[in-house]
Amino acid sequence: MMYYSSGNYEAFARPEKPDGIENKSAYLIGSGLASLAAACFLVRDAQMEGKRIHILEKESHPGGALDGDKMIAGYVMRGGREMDNHFECMWDLFRSIPSIETEGVSVLDEYYWLNKKDPNYSLCRATKNRGEDAKTENKFGLSDKGSMEIMKLFMTTDEDLANVKMTEIFDDEVFKTNFWMYWRTMFAFKDDQSALEMKRYMQRFIHHIGGLPDFKALRFTRYNQYESMVLPMVKYLEEHGVAFHYGVSVTNVLFDISAEKKQARRIELLRDGKEESIDLTENDLVFYTNGSNVENSTYGSQTEATGMDGEIHPGGTFDLWRKISAQDPSFGKPDKFCTNPEDSNWVSATVNTLDEKILPYIKNICQRDPLSGKVVTGGIVTVTDSSWLLSWTINRQPQYRNQPKGQVLVWLYGMFSDKPGDFIKKSMRECTGQEICEEWLYHLGVPVEEISELAAHSANTVPVMMPFASAYFQPREAGDRPLVVPEGSVNFAFIGNFAETPRDTVFTTEYSIRTAMEAVYTLANVDRGVPEVWGSVFDLRDLLNATVALRDGKKITDLHLGFIQDIVLKTALKRVKGTEIEKLMKNCRML
Repeated sequence: MMYYSSGNYEAFARPEKPDGIENKSAYLIGSGLASLAAACFLVRDAQMEGKRIHILEKESHPGGALDGDKMIAGYVMRGGREMDNHFECMWDLFRSIPSIETEGVSVLDEYYWLNKKDPNYSLCRATKNRGEDAKTENKFGLSDKGSMEIMKLFMTTDEDLANVKMTEIFDDEVFKTNFWMYWRTMFAFKDDQSALEMKRYMQRFIHHIGGLPDFKALRFTRYNQYESMVLPMVKYLEEHGVAFHYGVSVTNVLFDISAEKKQARRIELLRDGKEESIDLTENDLVFYTNGSNVENSTYGSQTEATGMDGEIHPGGTFDLWRKISAQDPSFGKPDKFCTNPEDSNWVSATVNTLDEKILPYIKNICQRDPLSGKVVTGGIVTVTDSSWLLSWTINRQPQYRNQPKGQVLVWLYGMFSDKPGDFIKKSMRECTGQEICEEWLYHLGVPVEEISELAAHSANTVPVMMPFASAYFQPREAGDRPLVVPEGSVNFAFIGNFAETPRDTVFTTEYSIRTAMEAVYTLANVDRGVPEVWGSVFDLRDLLNATVALRDGKKITDLHLGFIQDIVLKTALKRVKGTEIEKLMKNCRML
C-alpha cells in the first residue's frame, strides 16, 4: 500500500523489484508532465521493462502544457513554471534524469548549480503610471482586519470551504492591498475563485510568505520548460525502450465495475483517424491525465487575434473525462471545471524583440541587462493600473537553445481578456500580437509616437488564448476531483492537476509529479515512501515568521483586535514570559 515518508532514509533508498512486475504493462493517456513522470517512475522504481510502457498522445510531440516551440508565427510559450526548493517529488525524480547538456550530470544537479550561482530575486515587482516603480517596498499593506480575514481562512476546515468563493471570505481589506496584487498575479487567482484552493496555497507555501513580494523564494530552469524538463525525460524514457505513440486520440476507457472493484477493461482510440481498441486485464495499468488547462488553446500571430473557443469538443480531454466519469461517481465531476470559460480564461503572449530598441525601457524597470544571461526580472512585473491586469517577465536569455543572439523573449499575460485596453481600446482576446505588444510598450513608458513602429518592426508577438487556464481554481467540493486511485480501482489511476491528493496545490509541476508517483507506487506495489508535502504548515517557526511578514514586520503587541481580545492577548503573553515560547517569538521578531 502506498504511504508517505519524510527524511533522507527513504529518500536515498531504492525499492526492491515488485512481485509480478514482469507480467504487467502500462498505458499512459497523454504525454504531459504527469504522464512522463509516471513513465519514469515505472522504469526507475517499479522496474518495469520500457517496452511494456506505452504513451498514447494525440499530438505529434510530447510535453502537454510544458511547451516551448517555434511555430510558423514565431516563438511561443503558453505559460511559465515557478519552482521552489520543497518540491519533494519533483527533485526526487530529476535527480535520476540525466542532463542533455552536460555528461554525467542530472537535471537536478544543473538546476541546483544554476540557481546557486544566479539566485532569483526581483528588483521591481510592480509598476504604475507607464513604467514608474509602484514602490510597494515589499510591503503587504494589510490592516489588522485584513490580517484576521486571512487568518480565518487559514484556520477554516476544508469541509466548510466547499464551493466557497474568495469573495465570501475577503473584502476590500484584502482585495485592495499589495498582498492581493502579489498573490493573484503570481498564482493567477481571480476574486470569485476557490477559497479552498486559496487556503491550500497559503498552507502549502507558508514558508515562502516573506519571499512573496520579491520572489526570492523562486527558482527557474535555464531554458524554457520544454527544453529543460520535457526533452531530458523523453530521452531517458526512449533510451529505456518506452514506446511513444503519436497521433493517437483516446476516445473512451470502458470499465467493469462491481461493489468490490473497478477495472479498466478496454481503451478505445483513434490512430491516425482509424478506430482501434486495446483490451485490458488487471495486469494492464492505465494512467490518465484528466482535464487540461491548455485545452482549446487558440493561437494568434503578429497580425491575427486569438479569439476564444470555450466549447468542449469530441476527442478532447474534458470530453474523455466526461465519458469516464459517467461510469462511476468516484471518477469526478469534470463539468465543475470546464463549463465556465469566461471565468477561467486568460491570454498570454510571447514577445520576441528583434533589435535593441525596446531594451532600454525594459532595463529602466527591471534594473538589469536582459542580455546578460542571468536573472532579468526575477519573476513577473505587474502593471497595477492595467485594465487587463497585465504582468510580464523575462527569464534568463536565451530561453531557447536556437534563439538568435541579441534577441530577447518576453512572456506576458492578462487576467482580464474581456476588458478594453488602456492604449488599445479593444479586449485582449480581440487584439493581434502587434496590438498586445503596443499595449505592453505603452505601460513600459515608450513615447506614444514610437509605440506603433516598435511593435511592428522591433518585435514579433504571438498571443495564445487559453479558455481553461485557471480552471483548477474553480470553486469545488470533495469528490469533484477524483482520487488518484479511486477506491476499489485495481488497474486505473488519475494523474495531473485535476486529480485529488491531500495538502498539495494544483497549478504546479510538483502536483503533476506527485500524483504520478502516488499512482505508480499504488498500482505497481512499489515498496517505498512517497515524500510527504513539506510540513511547514506544522512548523511553529514558519507560522510565526509568516505572521510577522504578513503584517509588514509589526509586532504582535501592535495588533488591535478589540477590547476583550486585547486583554486575552496580553494575558497569554504574560503566561509565556520567560519560557522557550517567548524566546522563539522574539527570534521570529513577533515581540
